[in-house]
Amino acid sequence: MAKPSYTKDDIRRIVKEENVQFLRLMFTDLYGTIKNVEVPISQLDKLLDNKLMFDGSSIDGFVRIEESDMWLYPDLSTWMVFPWDNGHNGKIARVICEVYNADRTPFMGDPRNQLMHILDEMKEMGFTDFNIGPEPEFFLFKLDPETGKPTTHLNDQGSYFDLAPVDLGENCRRDIVLELEKLGFDVEASHHEVAPGQHEVDFKYADALHACDNIQTFKLVVKTVARKHGLHATFMPKPLDRINGSGMHMNMSLFTKDGNAFFDENGEDQLSQNAKYFLGGLLKHARSFTAVTNPTVNSYKRLVPGYEAPVYVAWSGHNRSPLVRVPIARGLSTRLELRSVDPSANPYLAVATILAAGLDGLKNKIEAPKAIDRNIYAMDDDERKANGIVDLPSTLHNALKELTADEVIKKAMGPHLYSNFVEAKRLEWAAYRQEVSEWERQQYLELY
Repeated sequence: MAKPSYTKDDIRRIVKEENVQFLRLMFTDLYGTIKNVEVPISQLDKLLDNKLMFDGSSIDGFVRIEESDMWLYPDLSTWMVFPWDNGHNGKIARVICEVYNADRTPFMGDPRNQLMHILDEMKEMGFTDFNIGPEPEFFLFKLDPETGKPTTHLNDQGSYFDLAPVDLGENCRRDIVLELEKLGFDVEASHHEVAPGQHEVDFKYADALHACDNIQTFKLVVKTVARKHGLHATFMPKPLDRINGSGMHMNMSLFTKDGNAFFDENGEDQLSQNAKYFLGGLLKHARSFTAVTNPTVNSYKRLVPGYEAPVYVAWSGHNRSPLVRVPIARGLSTRLELRSVDPSANPYLAVATILAAGLDGLKNKIEAPKAIDRNIYAMDDDERKANGIVDLPSTLHNALKELTADEVIKKAMGPHLYSNFVEAKRLEWAAYRQEVSEWERQQYLELY
């Protein structure tokens, strides 16, 4: 999806041509949840002149009540008019905003600002772009017709690449694609995924910042269209047991002014030394950034053997069981595919920590271990140990312990986001530990 270029005059013209009556000023909180302030079109000039304020004290992970006034600076390249009919009230447009403190300095509790900070570090190292091609998966569940609330009833029993009538989500998925294309997305493919009720829509890569913007827009479109079909779309990593969970594989490539920095026509496997050092950094910090890329208690129900999700810290160009895969495409398409990320992740924070891990590999010339081209799931513990393969954290609690011990990833999050994130996730884990599940009652109530 190409990054558009809009001027203030362009936006004023589009507002008149499209009869835009309301503006949604969007940003993202600590947890990756989309937030927005909606204002009438009469506030357009104030917005374009960076003169709109909001109360940041009510947003999770933002600021205290005594320092709540914050500015919203629109990123004009994210301007978008929603195609959905708004009756007689005209159309609604959105723009993604950067959050600034009252003193007009960038607020570093804004995950998008933090990603921009890491991208600036990347540019100081001589790189121009970090491209991301995300592959977010989601489930469709039926809505209760009486309450309108989500159920856990699937709308189909399809599997990978199935067609209607088995795939009853096909019409919904097709409408999602059409809405995305109206918004300027370049959709490359859409299909039913492995699990019943599970779907994937793949859209073209973009630079890291706008790829994260696209993920947030994608989630909004998917949920909006699904509801029109009487369905609830969820990006929860593992909504049902004994079936595959939803991932968000991240395809990534680093560029200089001369082209793809991961490609070397004369290198081993045509991978550059840059690619190998970046890969080395990814693997070194994988256990630490997992708390960010897989940030919920539920995330770790997906990261178990037997359901296609990666469990082991390793890489390969020839099989899909390791954490990182190197697809066969070369030239400008040379890339690394990180397979552990799930769609509950805050995309800005996830990409910031992933990029920081790779840059650390480049700065310190961290050599990637040898590729593992066997099915790791078929290895026993001794074989994995002999090949230097370690596991990803098995719980959110263990992932947080890894995160708190890794200065590179902590720095990539910034002190404000890091401290608020760890505090919130420790509370989440503590609340989970106190819950008694139905599984426990079935296992132990009569036995003991």
